[in-house]
Amino acid sequence: MNQSHRFGFITFAGPPNAGKSTLINLLVGRKISITSRRPQTTRHRVLGIKTLPDAQLVFVDTPGLHHDEKKSLNRMINRTAINSLIDVDLVVFMIDHRGWTPAIVKSLRQVISRGVPVMLAINKIDTLKNKSRLLPLIHESTNLHDFVEIVPISARKMEDTSDFLNTLISHLPEGPPGFPAEQLSDRSDRFIASELVREQTFHLLGEELPYESAVEVTRFDQSDPDYWKIDMVIWVDKESQKSIVIGKQGARLKIIGTRARSAMEKTFGTRIYLNLWVKHRKGWADNASIVKSLGYGEE
Repeated sequence: MNQSHRFGFITFAGPPNAGKSTLINLLVGRKISITSRRPQTTRHRVLGIKTLPDAQLVFVDTPGLHHDEKKSLNRMINRTAINSLIDVDLVVFMIDHRGWTPAIVKSLRQVISRGVPVMLAINKIDTLKNKSRLLPLIHESTNLHDFVEIVPISARKMEDTSDFLNTLISHLPEGPPGFPAEQLSDRSDRFIASELVREQTFHLLGEELPYESAVEVTRFDQSDPDYWKIDMVIWVDKESQKSIVIGKQGARLKIIGTRARSAMEKTFGTRIYLNLWVKHRKGWADNASIVKSLGYGEE
């Protein structure tokens, strides 16, 4: 083994909508986690793997740490976020230039309590008109915790990731790769496809779409490698919410399907035949067994 080779797990943590998934997708070079402007889009623990000649970095994308645990879904999502801080080599805690709030500080304390080295990434600096405001934020941050690094970034505008990757690598232990070089994620094509549908529902519907929605894959036929056949159900909590997703004469559901199919074809490099249905299941987000049957809490 080349003694200079490094390998390690890096968890990206922080408040909802800080840009964690966007940054991981950028670093990996492929869409691993879905993104939207809506907070708490990420619900699962997802690994993104970046293999370089001298290092392999395993990024752990997590749901945003939050403190609303009234429903089974919320509790399982928060448990996933907390468990993703165990047995990792570095945590990148992400905030944006708007700075700290009591809730974000509380999330930071949760991370610090795990005893893992923490780097602070201050994201979305491209939207900060007066860059001099970064200095007091950095000073405030140093008073909160002895971060191993404080790095201002723009996940949406970063064209060259090499400096950021090198900074991460410098905090990883020596070791051989833990995954095949060609592997980019621990998640299956089936999982990623369902997430791409959920992403498009968020993009199109925004706040109109109830938080209590989920996507279930009922068929995933890859027997023809050049033309996959996929069926999915979008679950909502109430019968009245079906019309929100379906739209007039099915217009919204058609757009969701068209955009999701396009995203899948770009991600997987094959043609996709996609069927979508919308069904309701009353109170599913507060039913632990239903939440688990839809793939939550399995990480």
